[in-house]
Amino acid sequence: MEAVVVDAGSKLLKAGPAIPDQAPSMIIPNQMKRVVDDGSMNDSSSLEDIVVDPVVRGLITDWDAMEDLLHHVLYTGLGWEMGNEGQILFTDPLCTPKAVREQLVQLMFETFNISGFYASEQAVLSLYAVGRISGCTVDIGHGKIDIAPVVEGAVQHIASRRFEIGGTDLTKLLAEELGKSNPLVNIKMSDIEKIKEQYSCCAEDELAYEKTKNSCQIEQHTLPDGQVITIGRERYTVGEALFQPSILGLEAHGIVEQLVRCISTVSSDNHRQLLENTVLCGGTASMTGFEERFQKEAGLCSSAVRPALIKPPEYMPENLSMYSAWVGGAILAKVVFPQNQHVTKADYDETGPSVVHRKCF
Repeated sequence: MEAVVVDAGSKLLKAGPAIPDQAPSMIIPNQMKRVVDDGSMNDSSSLEDIVVDPVVRGLITDWDAMEDLLHHVLYTGLGWEMGNEGQILFTDPLCTPKAVREQLVQLMFETFNISGFYASEQAVLSLYAVGRISGCTVDIGHGKIDIAPVVEGAVQHIASRRFEIGGTDLTKLLAEELGKSNPLVNIKMSDIEKIKEQYSCCAEDELAYEKTKNSCQIEQHTLPDGQVITIGRERYTVGEALFQPSILGLEAHGIVEQLVRCISTVSSDNHRQLLENTVLCGGTASMTGFEERFQKEAGLCSSAVRPALIKPPEYMPENLSMYSAWVGGAILAKVVFPQNQHVTKADYDETGPSVVHRKCF
């Protein structure tokens, strides 16, 4: 039985058997509804739906919900059988607290009775997916942006940066902007999310964005309830916020300058290797025009060595940036489990949850 790889993001959970040149077999929203039954026999009016997010800003925050989600994924989705559980590899977000890693390995061995466990950092795995062991990942997820330099397969934590903004903040920004241009229409956040995915894009450069103030193509969009809204400059504002965070009310540098500043704190011997092997990943990085704008900004940045993006190998699945950490995990699983580098049940029983820090690094 193939090991299973799980990449639990703030919005989507990616899971599937470790087959590196294929997309994950399950890509599902991880937001759940907890149904509270008050014990009465009345109709559905006695049931109250509570929305639960097991993962917030990249980190597991609701362990009961995570257990339920993993149970669905492993037994229903991937066909595990009770009493015959296999091996599993998790992707670790940047800055994962030790306590979270320990709680995860404890959950997997004590509740799911797995036969083997491994965890590796998302930045390292995203580089593996494009055939590199050194470089820098810029991961723009739903709940956070992580910039992580990696040298010879090791994340340089002192130089890494996490920013508590992501796709969810861009969705809120789009909601505000559309509220200004369509004041009489009440748009659900779920519809805003879909509009963002369909329309949002990046202007060619800052000057091109400024020009959208005066002239910008207006499109009409029909909401599921039949109401019609107009979408114009708002679509560019979403992408521009990544290069001009002041749009979000933040006093911070744009994403390319942040990347250069992170790498400047690493030994100068590695600057070229890191900047010339930059990988964009995360759902927001697939926004129309984002890669082109990133490269244009990179050509204008203050660094002597300009960031250069790595193209994924042709044999890799399409839209690799959406799940590059999962693909890297599938590659790594083909090494650590056959070579017995993982945490076994015997390791866990002997040492307890802290064994994860010794064996997974």
